[in-house]
Amino acid sequence: MILPDADTCYRAVQGRDPRFDGWFFIAVRTTGIYCRPSCPAITPKRANVEFHPSAAAAQRAGFRACKRCRPDASPGSPEWDVRGDLAGRALRLISDGVIDRDGVPGLARRLGYSERQLNRTLLAEVGAGPIALARAQRAQTARVLLETTDLPATDVAFAAGFASVRQFNATMQAVFATTPTGLRAKRGRITGVEPGTIVLRLAYRAPMDLGATLDFLGTRAIPGVEEYVDGIYTRTVSAPGGPALVSCSPGEGALVCRVRLTDQRDLVAVVARVRRLLDLDADPVAVDDLLGTDAALAPLVTKRPGLRSPGAVDGFEMAVRAVIGQQISVAGARTVLGRVAAGHGSIAFDGEPWLLFPTAGTFTAVDPTTLPMPRARAATLLAVAEAMSGGALTLDTGADRARERAALLALPGIGPWTADYLRMRALADPDVLLAGDLGVAKSAAALGVAIAGGRGDWAPWRSYATHHLWAALH
Repeated sequence: MILPDADTCYRAVQGRDPRFDGWFFIAVRTTGIYCRPSCPAITPKRANVEFHPSAAAAQRAGFRACKRCRPDASPGSPEWDVRGDLAGRALRLISDGVIDRDGVPGLARRLGYSERQLNRTLLAEVGAGPIALARAQRAQTARVLLETTDLPATDVAFAAGFASVRQFNATMQAVFATTPTGLRAKRGRITGVEPGTIVLRLAYRAPMDLGATLDFLGTRAIPGVEEYVDGIYTRTVSAPGGPALVSCSPGEGALVCRVRLTDQRDLVAVVARVRRLLDLDADPVAVDDLLGTDAALAPLVTKRPGLRSPGAVDGFEMAVRAVIGQQISVAGARTVLGRVAAGHGSIAFDGEPWLLFPTAGTFTAVDPTTLPMPRARAATLLAVAEAMSGGALTLDTGADRARERAALLALPGIGPWTADYLRMRALADPDVLLAGDLGVAKSAAALGVAIAGGRGDWAPWRSYATHHLWAALH
């Protein structure tokens, strides 16, 4: 990631501009502390500060997190939602907890690069290697668990991904300048929380129309897998350690997320998937400013500021949604998807009605003639399941977008629109134009002007414009 020049960064800090939170971090040499740009503390002298592209880079340089602004909890850099290169793919996989599960060798294998090349690239782009980035993420997860649950500190250590209690204690002291006991002592009293449930406040950049995104998801909720009641969106998630249940609702300045886990070590992965589903790391101001410069698009921005398009929590589920929903109504698709989940999914929690959507592996054993849909569409779903279970197709945010698009187009019944739709939602590629959605050539031409203008060729700006417009038209 290329940081803005130091003077620009310092001006953002002087203005305490929250839009820059997550884009970079300011570290103060005289105190040994790093902060987010919007920190309310007195602005340090220009000569005493330096800037870092990530919290992990600041920690690697020996700085501790500010206890006042909690920089490690700021929204992620929106650049990594956009970039499809090695660094972007690696960071998205690290955020999903791949290093904790498979180590650096496993991450390198997923990406198709050597460990040496991976480490060199991340050091150059974000100022920290994969181990340092995972360490920063573990520290943040541990703090959340200490402050929001009654788990014993030892359980917190292993749930956050630490290899030992000693490593856990040393990291928390280095990152937060206090002990795990000290962090827990400062929390407020936990009330109104069901046992085994973790309550989180997930940060995002304003303006963010979360209500519109949740309404979109709620209208399309799969019976048994999802539920939308009184503005609260709830769904099951197939996490690495077992089923999880998440409930999301808009809060004051943050998304309120209640998470119930089978394995506490899955917190990192589940939170990362919620953030991707709701696009919480986006920069809506940049999107709205850019689109607002075009006469054809400005009315949409004015009418619906902060609108985002959703992502996905599971690639195979998203593929099934895309194929089934091509030629039937939203209500009809919900009915068919509900029957697929009921017939081929699994019970998430004993004695409860929640279902996990079937995985690609289990779906390969399904007789396509039993599916409630035309034979050709059933054959397409089976082909997708076989490709994913066999490794020929990968639909997650760490995949190579161009390669997976080609793999999708090679499957029967998958055309360019469906492949690009899955690139956008399952692969988190925001630089996609679903031309059929625009309807008129003038709108497509206007989008081209908006994408190309204002910020040169820098991908984040043109890409977020594509996602924003798609959401506005749906």
